[in-house]
Amino acid sequence: MDLSNLKPASGSIKTNKRLGRGQGSGRGGTATRGHKGQKSRSGYSKKVGFEGGQMPLQRRVPKFGFKNINRKEYKAINIGDLQKISEAKNYTVIDKDVLLDNGLCSKNDNIKILGNGKLSLKLEVKANAFSKSAVEAIEKNEGTVVTL
Repeated sequence: MDLSNLKPASGSIKTNKRLGRGQGSGRGGTATRGHKGQKSRSGYSKKVGFEGGQMPLQRRVPKFGFKNINRKEYKAINIGDLQKISEAKNYTVIDKDVLLDNGLCSKNDNIKILGNGKLSLKLEVKANAFSKSAVEAIEKNEGTVVTL
């Protein structure tokens, strides 16, 4: 076997229908588009959401609500999770890199530490935001809170 006799697997390549190439081809004339009308013309494209002239759904349903452009999204991580990973791998400083390595956040996430769970270790925690209960729990164990 060499490059001169390579062929695709049988049945893997289909030849395209040749449309509008004369009556003898069987697909001349209307080129399988039927007779007249907007859909038979070249360049036809239906608008997104077009319902044949009926009032489209996006115009029938009223608008409501708003999107706050100043909203900040946070990835919530509980102090119970911090306790687990620091016990398992003997961390004293917990920052974004540690959380990334342990699969608790993604690289572009803003991190907020929440106070759910028990914390019994002295930790230095670095994050974008903290809840009051999380700050109390960390500082109760002589840990430090660093807001980025």
